[in-house]
Amino acid sequence: MNVTDRTVAPLDYAPAPESDADARAWIAARGPDMRLFVGGEWRLPASGAWFDTHYPATGEVLGRIAQADAADVDAAVAAARAAQPAWAALGGHGRARYLYAIARHVQKHHRLLAVLETLDNGKPIRETRDIDVPLVARHFYHHAGWAQLFETEFASAGYGPHGVCGQIIPWNFPLLMLSWKIAPALAAGNTVVLKPAEFTSLTALLFAEICQDVGLPPGVVNIITGDGRTGEAIVGHPDIDKLAFTGSTDVGRIIRRATAGTTKALTLELGGKSPFVVFADTDLDSSVEGVVDAIWFNQGQVCCAGSRLLVQERVADEVYRKLRERMERLRVGSPLDKAVDIGAIIAPVQLERIRSLCAQGVAEGATCWQPSWAVPADGWYYPPTLFTDVEPAGTIAQVEIFGPVLVAMTFRTPDEAVELANNTPFGLAASVWTENVNVALDVAQRIKAGTVWINGTNQFDAASGFGGYRESGFGREGGREGMWAYVRATGVRSGSPAAGSLPQTLGRGSGGEGLRPSGIEAPPDQPMSNALPPLDRTPKHYIAARQTRPDGGNSRPVLTADGRLAGHVADGNRKDIRNAVEAAHKGLGAWRALGGPGRAQVLYFVAENMEARRAEFAARIADLTGAGEAAACAEVDDAVRGWCTWAAWADKHDGAVHSVPQRALVLAVHEPFGVAGVIAPDARPLAALTALVGPLLAAGNAVVAVPSERWPLPATDLYQVFDTSDVPAGAVNLVTGARAVLAPVLADHDDVALLWYAVNGGHGDAADAALGADIEARSAGNVKRTWRTGAWAGDDMSDAHALMRQASQVKNIWVPYGA
Repeated sequence: MNVTDRTVAPLDYAPAPESDADARAWIAARGPDMRLFVGGEWRLPASGAWFDTHYPATGEVLGRIAQADAADVDAAVAAARAAQPAWAALGGHGRARYLYAIARHVQKHHRLLAVLETLDNGKPIRETRDIDVPLVARHFYHHAGWAQLFETEFASAGYGPHGVCGQIIPWNFPLLMLSWKIAPALAAGNTVVLKPAEFTSLTALLFAEICQDVGLPPGVVNIITGDGRTGEAIVGHPDIDKLAFTGSTDVGRIIRRATAGTTKALTLELGGKSPFVVFADTDLDSSVEGVVDAIWFNQGQVCCAGSRLLVQERVADEVYRKLRERMERLRVGSPLDKAVDIGAIIAPVQLERIRSLCAQGVAEGATCWQPSWAVPADGWYYPPTLFTDVEPAGTIAQVEIFGPVLVAMTFRTPDEAVELANNTPFGLAASVWTENVNVALDVAQRIKAGTVWINGTNQFDAASGFGGYRESGFGREGGREGMWAYVRATGVRSGSPAAGSLPQTLGRGSGGEGLRPSGIEAPPDQPMSNALPPLDRTPKHYIAARQTRPDGGNSRPVLTADGRLAGHVADGNRKDIRNAVEAAHKGLGAWRALGGPGRAQVLYFVAENMEARRAEFAARIADLTGAGEAAACAEVDDAVRGWCTWAAWADKHDGAVHSVPQRALVLAVHEPFGVAGVIAPDARPLAALTALVGPLLAAGNAVVAVPSERWPLPATDLYQVFDTSDVPAGAVNLVTGARAVLAPVLADHDDVALLWYAVNGGHGDAADAALGADIEARSAGNVKRTWRTGAWAGDDMSDAHALMRQASQVKNIWVPYGA
């Protein structure tokens, strides 16, 4: 059939509405008058005053927000002060458990949080659903790791928490800014009094409920709502030790003056007028898509929005043409419509500011262009707008508009691009688009901004610090540098991390998720039949995520410390090791591909699932080793803490940038070795195996481990834990058997790149020494790195840096630059 003469009508997007029923039900159940969250309880405002919060897409009132006054601030600060000593004394591991549980609950209520954020803020649901809420969970997961590592990374260097933190956040990313502030503060042992923006308080109140659900101790997090008067009371409160503010530069100046001469620590993340620099050699279509993400993401209500487009002169007309075509296809409408690109402006006062500044831009001679279609009449909307013929000193080129308005200018040379980019009092972020790596790195280093994206924009992660230069503020949020903002020098250097006083449960109410410490419980007595013997359970090897029978068909007995037969395990041989190494080699790619954050999540799952079987593991250890109940429980707790520690390190073993005299960046990148072998000791068989396998996995290696020869059963009990923790097939492989038989095979194997051998100590020292020497000699075959530990039982992870260094190797990448 000839179809060349047929006319196909252009297709448009059909509405794809997201239901807001659950979010509105949540509001109805708690409103219309919302309360303050102070000391773990909901309370009425002392002022007896409330104000309305609106849905920007329609202007309708969603509910009423409590107006906190000085008395409420006093109560919140007093609750935080009372809770802080115990929260700090809980220890990093205890705090990590709570942060981990919060992250799990954020994921559990993902859709409710996303819809509620869209209702309150007006941004498109696909942004809250796919960007904001996942990043919130990521921040709490990441900072659970920093809490886990707090004693070794901060306390051991003489740093401790400030105490009580006052935090004030803006309306453009209500929930995400909350996580940026609260997660590092809690990880460091501080308590928090947080004020959300008056326009967008609802998700902060839902977050307070999450804190209740996970059993967070009362007073650790306090949420008080209100307008600028509430923020002023927080800033001026004499019993607040550290202030963190995100908002306008004008308010930041006021806060700086108010805290001058006090002992309050202060971080400010303020406004921006970020340059988006496009060189002629870049892929122009990609750069145009980058502009869309830079300035029309969240209606341009982003402090680091790429609001100044700087285009190399010879491609400027082409870029403007492509931009106008792309702007015609942008969809503005109901933020609950999943097919919408741009939602509503937060409030009438902000909409009027945008209109006023655009009118001033036209009055000053700039050319304004907007798409041909009209924005919805109901609600507070403004169309995507492009200004050209803009003077660098013009008002719209210098003032933060905080709306969907892009101002464009041209340049000829890289030097001129840098000069224009820096022609602003701000310095928050920048984007540089070019295919020339020399130009990219040269320009990126010369632009005065806290974050520079190359061929990208608006990229955020909990591991990367974010903050500004100059009038964009000071201090960083995220990553290690963000943690420094929440600690102070104490002059006291702590020793090894303590277990802390762990809570008995991390969940209550609607059912908490996460790690739940509990006492050891003996399994219930089972009625036994005299006619039938009990079912025999002989663990096999664990290879490629399957239990496989030993090649030799033999098993070996496992005796308790007092000589009783506890069971049998597979007796491994050379072929079993060969199969395990092959499986590890195949699984290595999937494990590395997860990246540090993905591996951290899996290792946290391992900790969580081991914790759920704490009683079972402890009973097994007590029966085998003859340790008492308390010692057996302590070993399981150490193993769980170990998995948490290595999960924490998985996305924090960062590389470095070396200084060299040449015009080059030398990037020192940590990489895994590949397939790593482990020979575990007998002492504390579960904790020691965790302490050896954990850092290797965290660094991205795949592992073939030989568990304790004498007491391997706790290791074989891990099979089901790995199976239920999303560990990729082949990432972990366990072969049981005799050390003297299996260790030389691993040492000989050319596809094993690294071999760790733990000395038993206490018995067999001479044999251990001889075996160690043999391993090192055999490893010369492929010149694999070996590491022999002392009589180490896995109960001291204070030198985690050393373990991570042993588990990884450094690649130095030289990147020359120069325009």
